Amino acid sequence: MKNLIVKYWQILRKPSVHFSLGFLTLGGFIAGIFFWGGFNTALEVSNTEAFCISCHEMEDNVYEELKSTIHYTNRSGVRATCPDCHVPHEWTNKIARKMQASKEVWGKIFGTIDTRDKFLEHRLTLAQHEWARLKANDSLECRNCHNFEFMDFTAQGKRAVQQHSTSLANGDKTCIDCHKGIAHQLPDMKGIEGWH
Repeated sequence: MKNLIVKYWQILRKPSVHFSLGFLTLGGFIAGIFFWGGFNTALEVSNTEAFCISCHEMEDNVYEELKSTIHYTNRSGVRATCPDCHVPHEWTNKIARKMQASKEVWGKIFGTIDTRDKFLEHRLTLAQHEWARLKANDSLECRNCHNFEFMDFTAQGKRAVQQHSTSLANGDKTCIDCHKGIAHQLPDMKGIEGWH
């Protein structure tokens, strides 16, 4: 056993070209800690409302709309921020969403929606992408706060009870199917199949 330890110690002390393998391993470990810390810090900073509305496209358009909804101000004082609704909480899903959202940087660079008119022109497409994402993940971000198992049907309207106890309960529909426009104004829906 002692010979094995001595053998590995010699390998770790042996210089690669300029530095020993042990130094490179320890250096790599420390660099990895710094990288991971920096990565997580950047992830958390980019997962705040302040970051989301730091560009005028968001602050002047969708954030202004959010301010007039129950998700922004309500009797309970519980407020949803941009990441609450647009970024999954689980790490793997969060990373996937961040990678998907990175293409929005191109939109910022090329000024795709840098004016109100351009935003309105692209609004339906942007909304449809978000609706499709929420539909695909069974409205995961909605369910982080609105847990179906704890809904009090007696406190809901007749129509809501009917929908929640049937379509939502059996999985035919998800939150976004009925609650489009709950936190932002709807785009012009003329010509959209199935929209009343």
